[in-house]
Amino acid sequence: MAEKPSVLIIGGLGYIGRFLALYIHQNQLASEVRLVDKVLPQLAWLPPEFEEACAGSKFVQADASREQSMNRVFDRPDGKQWDYVFNCGGETRYSQEDEVYRLRSLALSVAVGKEAAKRKVKVFVELSTGMVYKSDSSPSKEQDKLKPWSKIAVFKLQAEQELAKIEGLNLVIVRLAHVYGPYASQWVATALCMARVLKALDEEMKWLWTRDLRTNTVHIHDVSRALWAVATWYDAGRKGWDEQKMGKVPTFNVVDKGSTTQGVMADLIGQIFGIQTAFQGQIISSFARLNMGSVVDDVNDELLGPWAELLEEAGITKPGPLSPFMEKELLKDTDLSMDGSLLEKVVGFQYERPKITKELLEEVIESYKKMNWWP
Repeated sequence: MAEKPSVLIIGGLGYIGRFLALYIHQNQLASEVRLVDKVLPQLAWLPPEFEEACAGSKFVQADASREQSMNRVFDRPDGKQWDYVFNCGGETRYSQEDEVYRLRSLALSVAVGKEAAKRKVKVFVELSTGMVYKSDSSPSKEQDKLKPWSKIAVFKLQAEQELAKIEGLNLVIVRLAHVYGPYASQWVATALCMARVLKALDEEMKWLWTRDLRTNTVHIHDVSRALWAVATWYDAGRKGWDEQKMGKVPTFNVVDKGSTTQGVMADLIGQIFGIQTAFQGQIISSFARLNMGSVVDDVNDELLGPWAELLEEAGITKPGPLSPFMEKELLKDTDLSMDGSLLEKVVGFQYERPKITKELLEEVIESYKKMNWWP
């Protein structure tokens, strides 16, 4: 039995980092795991099942974007180097200043990438986003046109490009669709919180743009599995990768096979909450496009007060990371539409949650209830 790989997860307490750590822990895939994060486990809203996988001796608090932190991040007591490094770090909040992304995403990726190359780490997996592609209703493949349409994506793409220039870095890039699953606090969570408020107000849930706007998804369970599959595939010799055709750096889209659209989401949410859902139509959508700031502010004003009241009525004094607050950047009339077949073809990966379903969304809500986040 060859020794299991040792694993370093940067941004290990973030949503994807913690699930990756849990997956590795539950399946006993690594000889040693270290999670590095700026945030302490006690402040990271960690559900109980993550305690063993993410806290204690496995955790190191450090800011991995600073060069002076590198020894603290990478040094091991036995003097050996890490086999696999997963960069799950970076700024995930929308609508921040450019400087925030430059420091917390771009500088972080470059700093840990350089260090990983210097230490001859076997595999360095960089997490990126499907929002780097030029928006198109036909699914984007890895080699397709790039035109990032969120600030997060602008700096993620710069990080991809800078990492590709680092001599000796064993780099794989993974571009993700909207990630959802238990305890999720972004995109899907926002829609669920909005629906909860509208149910309480007995109002219809109106969506901008059209039913067929693509909002492709992938379940966190499959994201964790895909990250591990890609790292072990690379370590085993990158079988089936043709640099001539596919490019120098192995890059994979991770997206389920459900081709999720706004219409799919609206229907599922309508069923779960028993509310009417509808689409705003051309005139209002055109107005919104021109006045996005004020439209978003109006929606947020309308929903945040009632959400706070629902929490109060439910006796929830420590609300978790959930909110119906709508981010302007996420409301763009832009398709997130990706083709994930390369991962299946080259790595042999198979999705266990191939599409978003009512049951999977109900499981997300149950996870919120368990944490006492849900009114």
